[in-house]
Amino acid sequence: MQHDRYTDIDQLVAHVDDGDVVALAHTISADFSAAAMVATPALIRRGIKRLHLIGVPALSLQADILIGAGCVATVESGSILLYEYGAANRFVAAQKSGAIAVKDSTCPAIHSSLIAGAKGLPFLPIRGLIGSDVLRHRVSEDGWKVIDNPFADDDPIVVVPARRPDVALFHVPLADAWGNVWIGRRDELGTMARSARKVLVTCERVSERNLVEDETLAPATISEMYVTALSHQPNGSWPLFGGPGHPEDRPFMLDYARRSKSDEGFREFLEGYLAAR
Repeated sequence: MQHDRYTDIDQLVAHVDDGDVVALAHTISADFSAAAMVATPALIRRGIKRLHLIGVPALSLQADILIGAGCVATVESGSILLYEYGAANRFVAAQKSGAIAVKDSTCPAIHSSLIAGAKGLPFLPIRGLIGSDVLRHRVSEDGWKVIDNPFADDDPIVVVPARRPDVALFHVPLADAWGNVWIGRRDELGTMARSARKVLVTCERVSERNLVEDETLAPATISEMYVTALSHQPNGSWPLFGGPGHPEDRPFMLDYARRSKSDEGFREFLEGYLAAR
């Protein structure tokens, strides 16, 4: 019998409110894409608005579709693109028109801010930003600071404030009937889960064996205590690579990259995308 946290996809995304800060998982991995793509049309159908998306640490197809559908107000990420398929066209168009605000960041800065949030710390120090335009803008906009290293002379270091997103949304290969979820080598998903106020997960398979009692799987398992809601969604990261048996849908990606270049093309794509799901 499955835990009462299990629900359908529409009830899962009902936990997302207008204006929420939503952390989305990076799509590229040799193991599996952790993007809960199946939640994308459900969020659009729900009419969600003014989301602040955080890429952990980067954004891609899921964010581009949500931006094109008018669901997003702000993007914060190390990058946003379709990788081998080119630019994230709806992001580029929205940025040029002023429809969204963009907060440039770096992968280490995003990871550090979420780690601080997960550990209950006010901030974490990071290297590599001093002298950059990213730091200049974030100091003025968000209060990032440069401080003296208290353990060394003439060693300034950047500190970034802790982040606690309203929602973390991601896809995993395996969960169990108790609501524990296995993330494999995707450590950032654990950081997302421990830093976010609500954790929404879609999964490929559901095991009747308790994952935290399996010595092999337990080290890469997020406890059910962090999980707000779960939905069993086989191939839930489609059209992205979902692990063995679920290859990336290259024709879909090529078609999206082509059609999303124009407003009309994207509207036609979105109509078919929503109708099919």
